[in-house]
Amino acid sequence: MPHPTQVVALLKAQEIRHIRLYNADPGLLIALANTGIKVIISIPNDQLLGIGQSNSTAANWVKRNVIAHYPATMITAVSVGSEVLTSLSNAAPVLVSAIKNVHAALLSANLDKLIKVSTPLSTSLILDPFPPSQAFFNRSLNAVIVPLLSFLQSTNSYLMVNVYPYIDYMQSNGVIPLDYALFKPIPPNKEAVDANTLVRYSNAFDAMVDATYFAMAFLNFTNIPVLVTESGWPSKGETNEPDATLDNANTYNSNLIRHVLNKTGTPKRPGIAVSTYIYELYNEDTKAGLSEKNWGLFNANGEPVYVLRLTNSGSVLANDTTNQTYCTAREGADTKMLQAALDWACGPGKIDCSPIKQGETCYEPDNVVAHANYAFDTYYHQTGNNPDACNFNGVASITTTDPSKKHKKPFLIIHCIV
Repeated sequence: MPHPTQVVALLKAQEIRHIRLYNADPGLLIALANTGIKVIISIPNDQLLGIGQSNSTAANWVKRNVIAHYPATMITAVSVGSEVLTSLSNAAPVLVSAIKNVHAALLSANLDKLIKVSTPLSTSLILDPFPPSQAFFNRSLNAVIVPLLSFLQSTNSYLMVNVYPYIDYMQSNGVIPLDYALFKPIPPNKEAVDANTLVRYSNAFDAMVDATYFAMAFLNFTNIPVLVTESGWPSKGETNEPDATLDNANTYNSNLIRHVLNKTGTPKRPGIAVSTYIYELYNEDTKAGLSEKNWGLFNANGEPVYVLRLTNSGSVLANDTTNQTYCTAREGADTKMLQAALDWACGPGKIDCSPIKQGETCYEPDNVVAHANYAFDTYYHQTGNNPDACNFNGVASITTTDPSKKHKKPFLIIHCIV
């Protein structure tokens, strides 16, 4: 991970106002203080047993990780574990106890009305998810799910769910169309129809969220909102993952942002936006498997993996940001290496370098950095803003600063993102 101050600088630059952390890193919580950024912090699964078995352990955790930082750091919720019922079955019996112990500690500090407590579930717990009206939770886990939902209802909290159309698409063996998973427009006769309600679904995300609502209703819980704590699409994958591409990742996340911010809701809950966190902010190069490394919007150095297509997304994201990244010479780069890269771009790279010849429009200022900026950026845009095209043996980098102007332009504005 980058240093906490670098993370927060990126969040500020991109106007990201909501994030979810997978732990309660004190350095990051300190760096987030007085920024106005709202934060969900998490109790890692390996700490769950102790907190579920001991009120004092839970109270100490809340004291260190919540009370020590709030309200300067705007903690809005505590996520107790992650997908515990599917990834850590031995902790299932103490999950609700852990949630209640954390809530009791917040109550003692008079923070229970300000900070919600919940736990993210995997949609794999929902059986028979289509049509959504037939969905129900795995009955073998009802002994945990029913008291969990009772707690969420009594505390006006939300059910956290991780929704991954990509995974469902991959596991469907062609049953789920790619366009349906990506939020792409599909003709009415291709929409999925719930035979019980005659409701039409134009995308997998809405169907999965509604399946969650129906599964709760099956257990007589009808007023608990859904908060999507993870959703995304990988930008690279193994040979058996041909649809894990930059273009598909861009399409999914761009369409997801528009869908959430337009507040269209789902067919079961129309007009009620489903607050959603995008998985994830950074690529993770130490994870196993190519796709697992590549769910991020940014690389660890802050360079965007791709630029979200946010045109016509409503008043919040009204700017066309598609071409507002640039490839320029890295600050302090060796001039001989810059010259060699410039020579390559104007030769084998096959870009038109006539504008930087003497007497032409882009000749001034006459120095290798300025000329390299022109050549690098031209090559970068000719390759469709492919991040791999902005390297030039390490002397170039992607930036949001237009090299031909003195002011900066933000390349994207995101809300509800992790």
